[in-house]
Amino acid sequence: MGIIVGIDVGGSTTKIAGVKDGAVISPMMTRATDPVASLYGAFGKFTSGNGISLGDIDKLVVTGVGSVFAGNEIFGLPAVHETEFVAIGKGGSYLSGLDKGIVVSMGTGTALVYFDKNGAEHLGGTGVGGGTLVGLSKKLIGTADVNAIEALAEEGNINLIDLSVNDLTAKDIGPTLTASMTASNFGKIGDLVRSEDIAAGIINMIYETVAVVARFAASARGVKDIVLTGRLSALKSAKSAFKVLSDTFGVNFIIPENSEYATVIGAALTCYER
Repeated sequence: MGIIVGIDVGGSTTKIAGVKDGAVISPMMTRATDPVASLYGAFGKFTSGNGISLGDIDKLVVTGVGSVFAGNEIFGLPAVHETEFVAIGKGGSYLSGLDKGIVVSMGTGTALVYFDKNGAEHLGGTGVGGGTLVGLSKKLIGTADVNAIEALAEEGNINLIDLSVNDLTAKDIGPTLTASMTASNFGKIGDLVRSEDIAAGIINMIYETVAVVARFAASARGVKDIVLTGRLSALKSAKSAFKVLSDTFGVNFIIPENSEYATVIGAALTCYER
């Protein structure tokens, strides 16, 4: 089999990756201001950047909310449409090396998928995700650039933003609510906080919301492993933040290599099961 190319046309970005003989080829991302233009632009960037000709490609697999704008052929190549939740489950399983668990896809919003040897099942999700980060940051600190937001957050002080249990009482409240845990996101914010502090607060609020929802999903399915994927999983702060949240909730949050591209990699890999 030749190269299988996956294309994930999302709400804000288009991602593309190739798979050949089970190995991933050069995942990359472009902005998705227009789904059709970004799809073709991503494909051209991928092929030219890797010296790949159309003859090297056997098939395209298209997924994501914008995939409805793609037809059954792209540049004369057959295009298969794959359900996004199947791609999320397959990609999370492949990148983590796990046979069973929860995949959290933190894109514009956040989707939760359970996977095991029988396939993938969409469990639900939350509207809190990358769109929340961009939207609130644009309004509150005057930038929608994720890299700029992240740089600001690195210098921020979350203790000036969030109200913790420790601010309300001098002792732990039972075994599941310790003094260091957040009682209210943005519940402590004052008039003199800096943009850096607000950026840190927004990111922390998103991480904590996602962690709580994922933890409940994992508990319902009797698993401990939760694979984090999508754009927000690739932020510098994600690993340290979710390490703390793993300890807090008694689960195992995993951020694998290429986590940002899990869905598009999963989409390409589904061709090997057809």
